[in-house]
Amino acid sequence: MNRILITVLLMTSLCGAADLEAGKKTEKTACVACHSLRIIESQRLSAAAWTKEMDKMIGWGAVVPDRQILIDYLAAEFSNAKPIPVPETSKSGVSH
Repeated sequence: MNRILITVLLMTSLCGAADLEAGKKTEKTACVACHSLRIIESQRLSAAAWTKEMDKMIGWGAVVPDRQILIDYLAAEFSNAKPIPVPETSKSGVSH
C-alpha cells in the first residue's frame, strides 16, 4: 500500500515539474515576441486574471500553442499570493 502511494506521489510531482517546464518554454516562445520576461514575471495575478490577460493577448494576435499550460504556469509561478521580486541591481545600485 505504501509503495503505491509513494509511486503516485512521485508521478504527480514529476508531472507537475514537466508542466512547469512546458509552461516556461511556452512563455518564452509565445510571450517574448512582444514582451520581455521581466514585465511578465513581475506581474502578480490570480488564475482568473491570468486567464483574462491570456485571452486578451490571443485576441491581439499572440500565438499560444497550449493556452492552458501557459495559464497554469503563470498562475503557479506568478500568482497574486507571491511577493513581487526586487529588481536585481549591480554593485553600483543600477537595476538590470
